[in-house]
Amino acid sequence: MCTPEETSLLQAEETFLALLGRINTLIFQPLLLAGEPSNSKDQECMRLLLQLSVQYQQLWDLTQASLRTLRQRLNSPATVSMEALHLLHSPDLFLEAYQRYFVIYTSCVVVQTFQKATRKKSEFWRSQRKALKQFLTNVTLETSGAAALPQVLCQPLTDHVQQYVLILLRLGDAVGEHHPAREMAIQAADRFVTLQSFIRQALGEASATQGLWETLGNRLVDALCSADRRLLQDSQKVPVVASPVRADRVLLFNDVLVLVQGHSFQTFDLKLVWVEARMNEKQISSGHGFHVITPEEEFCLSAKDAQGQACWLSKVSQAICQALSGKKAIPGLEQDQNQEGIEPPAARYCLYTFQTVDRFRLATYDGNWFWGKPHGKGTLKWPDGRNHVGDFHQGLEHGFGIRLVPHGAEDKYDCYKCHWWEGQMQGYGICEYADESIYKGYFRDNLRQGFGVLESSPQASQPFKFMGHWHRDKKNGYGVWEDKDRGERYIGMWQADHRHGQGIVVTQSGICYQRTFHADKMVGPGILLLEDDSLYEGSFTRDLAYIGKGKITFPNGYFLKASFSTGIGRGFHTQGVLETTAHPLDPMHTCKRQLGIDAFPVESRWQGIYQQFQEFINSNCPEESQEVFLGFHIQTAKELRKSQEYLFCDRSNPDEVSAKIKDILAELPTHQEPESLQLYLQKALKSSVHPLGKLLKLLTLAFQATYSGIGANKHLLVLAQEEVKHHAKEIWAFYQGMLRVALKQQNLTREENEGNEKSHPEAYRLVLPLILPCFYPELFMLYMLYHEKEDNLYSQGISDLSLFPDTKLLECLDVHKHLWPLKDLTLTTDQRHSLVRDRCFLSATECLQKIITTVDPREKLEMLEKTYDEIEDTVSRVLEREYKLPMDDLLPLLIYVVSRARIQHLGAEIHLIRDMMDPIHRGGLYDFLLTALESCYEHIQKEDMRLHRLAGVRNQKALW
Repeated sequence: MCTPEETSLLQAEETFLALLGRINTLIFQPLLLAGEPSNSKDQECMRLLLQLSVQYQQLWDLTQASLRTLRQRLNSPATVSMEALHLLHSPDLFLEAYQRYFVIYTSCVVVQTFQKATRKKSEFWRSQRKALKQFLTNVTLETSGAAALPQVLCQPLTDHVQQYVLILLRLGDAVGEHHPAREMAIQAADRFVTLQSFIRQALGEASATQGLWETLGNRLVDALCSADRRLLQDSQKVPVVASPVRADRVLLFNDVLVLVQGHSFQTFDLKLVWVEARMNEKQISSGHGFHVITPEEEFCLSAKDAQGQACWLSKVSQAICQALSGKKAIPGLEQDQNQEGIEPPAARYCLYTFQTVDRFRLATYDGNWFWGKPHGKGTLKWPDGRNHVGDFHQGLEHGFGIRLVPHGAEDKYDCYKCHWWEGQMQGYGICEYADESIYKGYFRDNLRQGFGVLESSPQASQPFKFMGHWHRDKKNGYGVWEDKDRGERYIGMWQADHRHGQGIVVTQSGICYQRTFHADKMVGPGILLLEDDSLYEGSFTRDLAYIGKGKITFPNGYFLKASFSTGIGRGFHTQGVLETTAHPLDPMHTCKRQLGIDAFPVESRWQGIYQQFQEFINSNCPEESQEVFLGFHIQTAKELRKSQEYLFCDRSNPDEVSAKIKDILAELPTHQEPESLQLYLQKALKSSVHPLGKLLKLLTLAFQATYSGIGANKHLLVLAQEEVKHHAKEIWAFYQGMLRVALKQQNLTREENEGNEKSHPEAYRLVLPLILPCFYPELFMLYMLYHEKEDNLYSQGISDLSLFPDTKLLECLDVHKHLWPLKDLTLTTDQRHSLVRDRCFLSATECLQKIITTVDPREKLEMLEKTYDEIEDTVSRVLEREYKLPMDDLLPLLIYVVSRARIQHLGAEIHLIRDMMDPIHRGGLYDFLLTALESCYEHIQKEDMRLHRLAGVRNQKALW
């Protein structure tokens, strides 16, 4: 059985549906059949009327759906339950539809849409007063159509909502207490009561807003009036005073806060308004107020009493929350109740164009805010084409950011990808200039400062590359400049973008010289080393023309002391004394003379690299500044050109060593044992994201920029050798500094026997073997060039010795016959003088050949020791007893093994081992074996021995 309340609800829906039909015919059809709007205001009115018609149609459809379920219920009460009624199981659909309708309806009221729509057909609407009266009881003959029209579109709907509330409450009381539909009816009634509150509030705000427009001048109305804007509070009703800014009237709308002063006004977007109840003493003395913060202004609003303050503060806070959410709160709903008493969020995401702030004037900021300041990630765009994307802190660029600066009228930009500190470029960054040159290095106060690399485009008219130190955007201090057009490399001191001080110039042809420079000009005498090993000491031009007094020392020992001059049409002139008496030359003064040793102390060469890493240690390795000091990891140039999203993502690499400094510091103290520490250092130095790996990478790039290509000159060997050793000490010191910070953070004590941070033994034993592979190609090339003549003699000697059979060579070397391993030849007595070769001491020979398979001096020495052991083992096997070789027996056997090993550039290998080996081995077994190997090397070079061997070769036919 159906209840009487269900019948009443059915009748109410039928009556209301019929009413909607008549209203549609009488009002909406004539309104929408009006002519095409002629201006923008009329177009806005028509747009609102169309939207209202759409929402009206949705209410019609909902009412029809509700009526349909009611009829089904009354026709088949046994099969259709009360819970199936559309009004009970979907009340939110009705709530949303009525809410949307009244939002548009109140918008029409605010901008006087109905008055404007009826103005052109006033006679028509006046004639419709009788028809309109059927919908309203208060319509009289004097009531205009414009006045009656809004009431017709509002009152029947509010009356029907009231019917919903009454019938649903009766329905809830009529059914049993335990009936499943009882709770649904009561909840639906509550929802419609909430809807009534929303409608009353919306109508009240619309009426107040419409009344406000009538009190303001046309200029203010035209500027402020919009369909969606509602007045929430007016200082003429609840007095409030703004200070220090002046305002006659303060208006709070649902989207903006407005300060009116005479005929002018200021608007503040509520999405970018922050309010703070706590004020300082000066503000408190001005009355009951609160602090208002906007992107470009801060002021106070003070009420007469605490009640006025609470009213304004509550209204403003709630309006800000609603503006941020983009939805109008419905009084009584759960979400609206949750908003009450909640302060607006301090952190927001908004779009804003600055008008008065000098640094950001006319720039549009799109990003995160915090208490009125850009804070977090965001984008700044200026009308002139400048663009900044990055991190902000308290209104300033702070953190990683990308800045685009347009370059002239061309469609080219300077692109800065670097770290910022309080609005200034600070720390490591990369700049791609409009001329396609690229700078990678450090900045301070928007200027290049510290270590950096500037390289031109390969297509530039004068291609170049500079790696060195900068001061206030100019090259200053030690640096390396490569002039790719002239084929020259300058290694030396700079000041204010000029070569200034001691410098070395290396040319592509192999010529190099050392001079004193003053503002890019050479002054005073210098040293010029030619490719034929001639040496000139005196003055000369940049084109290497001798001028003034000088001395030339020739490779044969002759020297010329003279005055030199050149002139147009006169050629080259000299006047002096040529000394032809050959004097013994000191190779270290001529062909092997080293440049720059005293001019550039190794400790002062790359201070800019070490400085950043040391400052990172001194600041206790802050994680947020890791990239500022140590640079960010970009593997390839292709990744450098990727989108800005790549540069803002986590740039760490899936490496065995963590890229996060907190993880690195946590792990460091766990590797104190020598073996564990060595493995850790090996991984860290190979890592492209570990601080140790980054330091080594920078040092490697500086080394290559100095000594590779044009810089591969034998006169720079000692400079390179010093740098490698010094880098090992500095890397060890950097590791010790990080360890000290790690122990301090974990409240651990350091062992007493740690020693000096730059301890030479530790640097040689642990670090040097690990970093040497990075420098080895360039370093070994310098050793090869330095020992080229000796190695050529040695190679000729090896070539000569290779002509000898084993037994003949052993005999020539005066190796005692009882030490010959003839059993290895597997020959009969009559066949001992044969062509068979390379069989004696084969294991020792193969062992010595492995010396070139590693770059570690310690491993090379171990191979040499094993070679010695293999020689002794072979002799002991031949003698069938243990035998310790004396030096007289060892040296000829070692010469034999060296000759059969045929190691290229053995002189370079020997001297590199000696220069780079751990000092702890000096005077020990390794030193003795290396000296023996060096003696063999020198013995093979001797001219008289070569002639002796060659004479033996001429008679070998008789021997065979």
